[in-house]
Amino acid sequence: MGLWLMDADTLAGSRFVLSAGAETTAALIALARGSAAHPGEQAWLDAHLPAYRARLAHDPVTALLVRAALGRTWLANFLTLTPPGEGEPSVEEELARMRATSPAAARSDLTVSLGRAPLPAALHRDDLPERLADLLEWVWTETVRPTWPRRRRIIEADVVARTGQVSQGGWAAVLDGMRPGMRWLGGSRLQINAHDNPPRAIHGAQLLFVPVTPMAGWVSWDAPHRYAVVYPCAGALAGSDPQPAADPLARLLGPARASVLLLLDTPKSTTHLVALTGQTLGSIGRHLRVLREARLVRRRRAGRSVLYDRTTAGEVLVQAQRSGS
Repeated sequence: MGLWLMDADTLAGSRFVLSAGAETTAALIALARGSAAHPGEQAWLDAHLPAYRARLAHDPVTALLVRAALGRTWLANFLTLTPPGEGEPSVEEELARMRATSPAAARSDLTVSLGRAPLPAALHRDDLPERLADLLEWVWTETVRPTWPRRRRIIEADVVARTGQVSQGGWAAVLDGMRPGMRWLGGSRLQINAHDNPPRAIHGAQLLFVPVTPMAGWVSWDAPHRYAVVYPCAGALAGSDPQPAADPLARLLGPARASVLLLLDTPKSTTHLVALTGQTLGSIGRHLRVLREARLVRRRRAGRSVLYDRTTAGEVLVQAQRSGS
């Protein structure tokens, strides 16, 4: 199995980061996969998959490059560059790093992603990093950037939820459910995947966790300084946009307040609700106060977090509207 060995300070100093570049790479993986991983992804695929396939049909070298970069069991390293530990670089900045990859390094990475099989003759060329960056730039511009505000809210909500898990149950509770094959083994050992690779000591390095909305994930590193785990957001968040309230419920409570009530099928913090709805913190606070006064939601403290969920009365109201809509 693939193990990362770390000391307590490395784990304690780890942090969540947002990366539009990682989101774009995950979107490319979803397009290459060609089938929706959850219902919320189907409409996006329906809108963009034909153009993606047409683009590759007219560029067989890039089509072959994508298949090689996505590999058999490993993604090519120059496709999955590790985000910087500070700040939030633009997609253009991250693609500039990809374009700076040397042709020899790119071909070597592709050999690894192909399981050490010989590189196809058509890929013995020097423009591979540029070609892959150009394709990712198209994926970002045409398929990700138009929905980036919504994607960002989902990603921020996932970070809020997992940060709350850390405060309640420690890192072990978060890491075990982050991505398939990954779990905390204790004794400074983090299993990152099921590959039979030698353990990698990352003591003193910066450990980053990078959520993306498509059902994709990978690990990367800029040894010995930074190591990253890219993981899919929780399914309940990434699966779809929040459903609009039924007309009767929206008329009764107001559309914004009704949407808050609908989201509270599981406990959420005010920050979590802000990220999911795009409403301001003040608006969310006012909606929650009215809903609490009506005894439709309740609040409780979990560690340092205050979480809200529906009361029995709130649940009955939501279910009555759903069954009647």
